[in-house]
Amino acid sequence: MYKILTDGGIAPEKAGKLTRFGELLIEKNKVMNLTAITEPEKVAHLHFLDSLAVLQAADCKDKTIIDVGCGAGFPGVPVAICEESAKVTLLDSLQKRMNWLREILPELGVEADVVAARAEEYVTSCRETFDICTSRAVARLNVLAELCLPYLKLGGKFLALKGAMAQEEADEAKTAIKTLGGEIREIYEYPVLDATHRIVVIEKVRYTPKQYPRPFAKIKQKPL
Repeated sequence: MYKILTDGGIAPEKAGKLTRFGELLIEKNKVMNLTAITEPEKVAHLHFLDSLAVLQAADCKDKTIIDVGCGAGFPGVPVAICEESAKVTLLDSLQKRMNWLREILPELGVEADVVAARAEEYVTSCRETFDICTSRAVARLNVLAELCLPYLKLGGKFLALKGAMAQEEADEAKTAIKTLGGEIREIYEYPVLDATHRIVVIEKVRYTPKQYPRPFAKIKQKPL
């Protein structure tokens, strides 16, 4: 894992922290469902290098970042490790996962706010305060946009990590993104193993109307 990361351009100290995070992830996964990816080499490529594409898609230096639906900490923890100037908030509704992250982050020397809450509810306490919002493998973009764009200040960026269906999802979500105050700036492409992954980069250009986000059941039942 360490060699893959250093060969990928990660500085040795940071590669060491990522490798330790990977070891802790694989170990904990034996007793808690954190990831379907458990081979160290694949963890390095499909979790770490994939997550770190965020740093290529947007300038994260000195930025406030919220990772919505972070699960076991992706992309937020690798971003926090490799861009130490960023102030990262990890958000997920599953308390057990967040308790685990709270336990291990000090060992990794990572400072981040760890919040167990639903995205559409937590936003009431920090609406339009973040520079960057990330989300990976959470929902289709028309649903995700309503959960994420309300967190961003004007000029902020929403980075949705997607796979082969990124363009289709972006087309499907155009109305939602516009309604919520966003505009698609680019679909950033990068290789991961034999596949091409993508990040849909959306800029917040207008304030999100106060009625959004709606309760999740309504978002899912009738996406914008």
